[in-house]
Amino acid sequence: MFRLGLFQMGLGIMSLLTLGVINRVMIDELKVPALMAAGAIAMYQLVAPARIWFGQMSDAKPLFGHHRSGYIWLGAIIFTTVSFLALQVTWQLGISLQNTGLSGVTYAWAGLLALVFALYGLALSASSTPFAALLFDVSDEDNRSKLVSIVWSMLMIGIVIGAIISSKLLNRPEVCGADILSYSPTQTGSVVNIPQLQSVINPLFIIVPAIVFGLCLLSTIGVEKRFSRYASRSRVVEREDQIPLSRALKILTASRQTGLFFSFLLVMSISLFMQDAVLEPYGGEVFGMCISETTQLNAFFGMGTLAGIATTGFLITPRLGKKNTVKVGCIGTIVCLSLFIASGFIADPGMLKGGLLLFGVASGVLTAGAIGLMLDLTAAETAGTFIGAWGLAQAMARGLATILGGAVLDLGRSLFSIPVLAYSLVFAVQAIGMMVAISLLSRVNIREFQENAQKAIATVLESELD
Repeated sequence: MFRLGLFQMGLGIMSLLTLGVINRVMIDELKVPALMAAGAIAMYQLVAPARIWFGQMSDAKPLFGHHRSGYIWLGAIIFTTVSFLALQVTWQLGISLQNTGLSGVTYAWAGLLALVFALYGLALSASSTPFAALLFDVSDEDNRSKLVSIVWSMLMIGIVIGAIISSKLLNRPEVCGADILSYSPTQTGSVVNIPQLQSVINPLFIIVPAIVFGLCLLSTIGVEKRFSRYASRSRVVEREDQIPLSRALKILTASRQTGLFFSFLLVMSISLFMQDAVLEPYGGEVFGMCISETTQLNAFFGMGTLAGIATTGFLITPRLGKKNTVKVGCIGTIVCLSLFIASGFIADPGMLKGGLLLFGVASGVLTAGAIGLMLDLTAAETAGTFIGAWGLAQAMARGLATILGGAVLDLGRSLFSIPVLAYSLVFAVQAIGMMVAISLLSRVNIREFQENAQKAIATVLESELD
């Protein structure tokens, strides 16, 4: 379980580079409009429909002699390499914006950045969806919540480690000061010395991806061969190619519970992650923090989430059940979002950090509970396809959340002259969405899903025999 968690630790570290560093630099330092920046980054989530295909492929067609591991390794090679390419395109976008403003050339660089992030997202899908299916393959229902707690705790450890590494490497006086942190609308992007930023940030995008790829290999080599129960569980393991994507999708859609849970994941994830696009800029614009300081904000969130996830599988879920655990997490996030707003109005960085710590705890409880539900709402014969569908809902939601976060922030700036009101609008929309998610959750029924899915699998197999 610990070894498997190393893969998630790597993904946690990588998330700091995209949403923590690139996003902050684009919006605050390079003065890229928030919607343009968020839209480009969100492309790595909006290619999420590929997750279902990658999941089904890992069910049906082994790669390098493995159903899951081969896809994990190939995807990791690509997404760690593409992350550095994304940073280089970001610099060109910033240079174009400084030299020509919002010109056709600038929009072309923004479009190229979106394509690079789309490639990053495809590689991430090819790696992370088979990994989640591998978790299903190596676990049973009685130990699955513990596995989820350990593996997703490692994700949060990765975020904390990534925040610490990034903060240390970026804690340089030449990228923090009056010129870099000038938020006056009369100033132009030319106050930012892009070559100076490049010299500090480029090494981060070489060192960290190399570490992440090493963690991926250490996490997965030998695990599938020794521990996977895919062959013993699936009634169609010797004839996987006879459940192609079209029939897997019929099984996927056999129960109305699939649609309900998909909708819940979509709304819940949007409401949970909208602040991803605006948190670091919030710290910079409202609280006057340097890049290294806003990167450290992720450590507070990560430590809180770690505590939430680590305790959920062992203490909370066994007592409350998975659905009630998720509901508690939803309510907790609503309370914490109000703390974000209050901290901005009184300009108290301590309250913001405390709110982030508690928000992490609430999101940890919510995440562990939701992943437990996700794995229960999965059929063994088409585990990769189901995991791909749930991954699709979450990835679409994160992509939409990133775009909506930037769009609502831009809307807030057009409505209010005070920055804290613009950011508060983002947090308020999140809280409302979380209330909608609670309503959808109340209609999810695991037993109904499992009965319908097994009937659908039997029907597909009978049709093949006929």
